[in-house]
Amino acid sequence: MPLSTEKDEIKLKKHKPEALNLNMSLSGSHEREPSSIKYGELIVLGYNGCLPCGNRGRRRSLFALFKRPTSNGVKPVAQHTYESPKSAQAVRSTKQHSISYTLSRNQTVVVEYASDPDTDMFQIGRSTDPVIDFVVMDTVPGALTSEDCQVTESTISRFACRIVVDRDPPYLSRIYAAGFDTRNNIFLGEKACKWKTETQGGIDSLTTNGVLIMRPKGGFTPEARPGVWREVSVCGNVYSLREIRSSAQRGKLIESENNILEDGTLVDLCGATLLWRSATGLLRTPTQKHLEQLRQDINASRPQCPVGLMTLVLPSRSSRMARGEEADDKQPYVYLKCGHVHGYHGWVGKQSSNDKEDLNRTCPLCREVGPYIPVVMGNEPSFYVDSGPPTHAFCPCGHVASEKTARFWSQVPLPHGTHGFQATCPFCATPLAGEQGYVKLIFQQSE
Repeated sequence: MPLSTEKDEIKLKKHKPEALNLNMSLSGSHEREPSSIKYGELIVLGYNGCLPCGNRGRRRSLFALFKRPTSNGVKPVAQHTYESPKSAQAVRSTKQHSISYTLSRNQTVVVEYASDPDTDMFQIGRSTDPVIDFVVMDTVPGALTSEDCQVTESTISRFACRIVVDRDPPYLSRIYAAGFDTRNNIFLGEKACKWKTETQGGIDSLTTNGVLIMRPKGGFTPEARPGVWREVSVCGNVYSLREIRSSAQRGKLIESENNILEDGTLVDLCGATLLWRSATGLLRTPTQKHLEQLRQDINASRPQCPVGLMTLVLPSRSSRMARGEEADDKQPYVYLKCGHVHGYHGWVGKQSSNDKEDLNRTCPLCREVGPYIPVVMGNEPSFYVDSGPPTHAFCPCGHVASEKTARFWSQVPLPHGTHGFQATCPFCATPLAGEQGYVKLIFQQSE
């Protein structure tokens, strides 16, 4: 998969100005010149273009990585062994980046880092400290409000990982487990999974719940297929997965693989999964304007409910229907077993609130019995593998996307819990159900 170049960046600005300007406004509070070089984007799976509480500051559904005015990358330069962490000057200094590996109560290895003028560093984690560029919280499937996003105990590390990007073409981006804290230190306690290596300072480690990556086979294209999940270490080496996510026994070193982020790479932080889109990959991605046009094209065809004969209107975003509130007559609903699209309708007189909560209905056209849910547009362009029309809906959530996009995500096993995997809708993180995980929409057009 080719990576971004200066020529590609110019092309990105020329052909997708609306997308570039939007992403620049989303990437943070600092204004950037139009000539800023964009490395790529990180998008949180499960949010259809915006967090339930809104995209604010460093907490948002999408984070764009731009070339910094001044480099802030660091690289290892020296290694020391101490009898205790407190005896290490590098650990006490807030100006010196370092990684501390506690091997025992009487032995701590400290790897010192120095400034690297050739790289930019971006840090991701749950902490709201200023050293974190992208604040990521646990994803709650189907969350529509800020109250839905509340979790009692997070499994995402406060300083989960860091991405280091070359400042010169082709702007290679590499991911490492763990991020530096406010004292510019990464501290790996005695219980952390650690081992001695022959390279990179002689020592490496995994974080408690790990940082997993998966590159799709064939790139993030219409022909994309799921790859194999791997775990990346603190030093950036790639390993097979541990038997259990927090196991003290590391997986096998995969020497043929590296920690370079390719377009479409998935990054799992044990509680939230991120999608990396490179600047080059974004050239092939539909814009928000394009998706809106596709939605309007469907509405322009004036699809009808075969029962109520009213014209249906596909909305751009979902809204939670309050208990006892009448359903919108124009809102399309789909029978997930067969794909026939209707407006909301009842069988006998006025429906009660309990009837609305009963998702299983009999399709009046083919008599298939199954879930009957509203459909809504999948609005996050970065989740699309092509620019095709929104003809398929994920089951059981009803988010609409192109056929190839629905097929790809239905095949991707996303980490779930300590050692499980499940396919989910990328727009709301709801686990997929049914034989395929999606259904083709069958509209009835007006005469």
